[in-house]
Amino acid sequence: MTRLRLNLASKAVQHDLRDAAALHRRVMTLAPGGLGDSPRARSGLLFRLDHDGAGAPILLVQTHTAPDPLRLPAGYAQVRTRDISPLLTALRPGLTVRYRLLGNAIKRCGPNSTEGRWKQAIALYGPDAEQWWATRAHQAGLTLHTIQADSPETLSARHSSARATRDTKVAVHHKGTRFDGTATIHNAEALRHALLHGIGRAKSYGCGLLSLAPAHLNP
Repeated sequence: MTRLRLNLASKAVQHDLRDAAALHRRVMTLAPGGLGDSPRARSGLLFRLDHDGAGAPILLVQTHTAPDPLRLPAGYAQVRTRDISPLLTALRPGLTVRYRLLGNAIKRCGPNSTEGRWKQAIALYGPDAEQWWATRAHQAGLTLHTIQADSPETLSARHSSARATRDTKVAVHHKGTRFDGTATIHNAEALRHALLHGIGRAKSYGCGLLSLAPAHLNP
């Protein structure tokens, strides 16, 4: 797990924070090249941007192999990396943990939906968002005790479009809801899989990275 304390004075950081696609491209530079199709999945790269109100934002990046922070622009961030293998080994049923997840808590509209067009993604709020996470947490081996769900934040990205001019980009928006709380592990193997592969959709936009810590510490 690599922890980057971003330097808000850096123009590269300012650019990346305005565009989730640019931030994704930046964190992908930490992974090795030559991974072919689906390089994010092949590298096991998951990331999350944490804003806790005080100080610089923290960018967490998880990869299967050791990242190369020298590929970041000079002055981009203070970087610290630690091996999560001891955490994965220590997981066991009955252990109580604190968790954090930025999840793409959505539902898809059906063909007869009055909320939107067929297959349109609709962000979930309140109890519906909490139920979305509770279902996926149980599948991931966690029995939840508490859930604190923030209001969904918009993750905006700009992509080139085949139908647009070369200098024009199309904005794409996803929703991310941050979930914090405590839970007890009931299936350690399922939890290891969730930690390594992420939870839900929109992983290229910073969703899906599950963080754990002992119950008396923050994740």
